[in-house]
Amino acid sequence: MIIVSGSASTDLSSQLSKELDAPLAITELKRFPDGEGYVRIHDDLAGQEVVIVQNSYPDPNLVELLLLQDAVMEYKPARVITVVPYFGYARQDKKFNQGEPISARALTRHMTRFTTELITIDLHETSILEWSDSPARNISGMPAIARALKEYAPDFILSPDKGAVDLATIVADHLGCGWDYLEKTRLDGETVVMKAKKVDVAGKKVAIVDDIIATGGTIIRATEQLRDQGATYVMAACTHGLFTGGAIERLNPVLDGLFSTDTLMNSTSKVSVAVELADALQQKN
Repeated sequence: MIIVSGSASTDLSSQLSKELDAPLAITELKRFPDGEGYVRIHDDLAGQEVVIVQNSYPDPNLVELLLLQDAVMEYKPARVITVVPYFGYARQDKKFNQGEPISARALTRHMTRFTTELITIDLHETSILEWSDSPARNISGMPAIARALKEYAPDFILSPDKGAVDLATIVADHLGCGWDYLEKTRLDGETVVMKAKKVDVAGKKVAIVDDIIATGGTIIRATEQLRDQGATYVMAACTHGLFTGGAIERLNPVLDGLFSTDTLMNSTSKVSVAVELADALQQKN
């Protein structure tokens, strides 16, 4: 097995290489003056099992991923596994108005046309994998979140909404503590209404866990509710730290701690999902 890293996933690819004791391919990645991408893989991949690791967000990384797949296929490898740690457009899985694309479907089909298998991590809506042209599976980054949370010894795990309950239960089971969720209604892309709900957090250290933190609005509202109900310590952790529009700067004064995984690299990326990804790669689909 040999790992081909895209420019958006170098840290995760490096950690994965160590976990699998597999080499990283020598890959040349650059931009031409007009902004177009260039990729070249210097290792001979003929007959090998190749793992491509690259996010599909933002758009230039998606183009780079497609170029990497094409470059790998030129070598005629035995098998190609495409790992997309953070899947851009995964939340656009429905058509609301006539003339709109179903973006998640379009990207899934393009990314799986030239690969043996697709692996995603904490995909926001796993049903989009049904559009894949090749075998596809989603793995959870929550065990990595649980490992990192051990040093903080939280008493309680909270999901900011019912949709992320499965994530909260994975972390709570690993840590052996209680969990609950809040009632959230999203009015539009930027407006969230959090319904008051009594949770057993008085005098407790609470960790809010989610798959994605984008604007941070949901986390801020959840934190306010938790402190109103007597939580003594509130931190947040997510697999994908998107943190749009200055979210980290808004969240830091509100929270006692904040971290994410290395699916997206930023100042909060304090834990790697390489262990979970290595386990998945060693279990053939």
